Formats: sequence, C-alpha cells, structure tokens
Amino acid sequence: MNADLHCHSNVSDGQLTPVEVAQRAYAGGVTLWALTDHDEVAGQAQARSEAESLGMRYVSGVEISVTWAARTVHVVGLGIDPACPELVAGLHATRNGRGARARAMSDALAELGIEGAYEGALRYVANPELISRTHFARFLVERGYAASTADVFDRYLGEGKPGYVPHRWASLENAVQWIRAAGGVAVIAHPGRYKYTPLEFDTLFGQFLDLGGKAIEVVTGSHTPDQYREYADVARRFGFEASRGSDFHAPSEGRTELGKLPPLPSDLTPVWERWL
Repeated sequence: MNADLHCHSNVSDGQLTPVEVAQRAYAGGVTLWALTDHDEVAGQAQARSEAESLGMRYVSGVEISVTWAARTVHVVGLGIDPACPELVAGLHATRNGRGARARAMSDALAELGIEGAYEGALRYVANPELISRTHFARFLVERGYAASTADVFDRYLGEGKPGYVPHRWASLENAVQWIRAAGGVAVIAHPGRYKYTPLEFDTLFGQFLDLGGKAIEVVTGSHTPDQYREYADVARRFGFEASRGSDFHAPSEGRTELGKLPPLPSDLTPVWERWL
C-alpha cells in the first residue's frame, strides 16, 4: 500500500488544484491518498472525485493549526466527514485572524526594507482566508531575498526570526474533539518539526492520547531518515498507530514527491488499516 496521507492544494497553501494534486499522486504511484489542506475542507469533493476516477482509494482529510505550550503544532484529521457542522465551524473559527497576522508580517518585513509583501503574497493565494507564511515565502523567493522557501523560514519567517508573528490557533483539545465529532482519526503531523524538550514532548503525546488522539506521522517529507527511526520509537513507546505522508505543497518545494517516501517500519500499525 503506497499511502500518502498528508499534502496540500491551492485551497490552502499548495500551488496546484485538488484535481492536479490527485493526478500527481496517481502519477507518483500512490494507491491510498488524502488531501489535508490547512484548516479548510473546501477541496475535498474535487479531490475524492478525481482520486476515485483514477482508481485511487481516498480518505478525507484536514490539517488543523493548534497552539500548544506557546508553539504551533499541526494535527491531521483522517477519515473525517467534511460536512460535519462542528468541524466546519471550528475550522472557520481557526481561520479567523490570518488576515490580521498577514498584515503584521508585512509590516515586520517592511521594517527590514522589504516593501509590498502583503500584496505580493496575495498573488499566490487562492483563498484569502488562508493566507500564510508559505505565500509570503514564495513572494520573497520571487524577489530574490532568499534562495528557497526553506531559506525564507530560516532567515525571516521561522519562530524567533524578524518577520515571524505568532498567532493563537485552536487548542489541542478542540482540534481532537472536532476530528472525532466528524468521525475521523487524529494524527500529530511531523513531530520532528517542533522545538520542544523531551519532557514537553512526553507531555504533548500523553495529552494527545488522553484526548483520544490515535496516531503520529513517522515517515514524512518533513522528517530526516534519523527522525523516521526516532518517531517510530515514539510510536512504539506510546502505542500510536503510524502515518505516512509527503507534506507536498508544490513541485519545486519540499524534500520529497508524492508517493516517493520509504515504507513504514514493518512492526508499526499503519493508521490506514482502518480504511482497507
């Protein structure tokens, strides 16, 4: 089973439409696929329709932005009902405030001599409600301020950098609750990206389990091979199911393509066994 259960379309901060992402997943050999746009489910119908027309199995998904211990964590919901009123209302509430945050980031970049960042970022946005740091990063690369979107985050937009503006997202409890209300499974996305101490990580994983969270991403385009092994051990220790996904955003961005990740360790329980 070549499962890719984490990727993005232009409904959030990807560059391709849901139909185009489905086609790219199929071309990459994906056999079980989920589109997991940030805080938005508007692309789900298109994604499912195209995936099934191509012969791929499809799992509805979303990636919810969470604030935990003053930092941002992402929780993926898989197997959700995209029409669930509680989920839809929660995602709408989470999206609120992105516009004000974007304006503040633009002001911070202007203080560094980078003018017009808000307007520049908007040119990459299909859904203004979901303007994000990734859209700003593409503008900064276009203008030659950085060599890549990853370079932008390292220099300007990562936590602690001069263009970073924090935002208060959903709580961990809310995110898991919305996913469960929609009949889905909650998965901690790319844990290797979060800058927590070992004690904080243990607390995060413990709370997530207590709230009804079921899985973590082990093999993901946001992890290094060493982190594949590290979070496989975490899955074993806490009894998590394991997920796998490229975190694809655009053909020219990220470490890996749709469907091209190595398999999960054979002793872990894949989260997708629920949908086979």
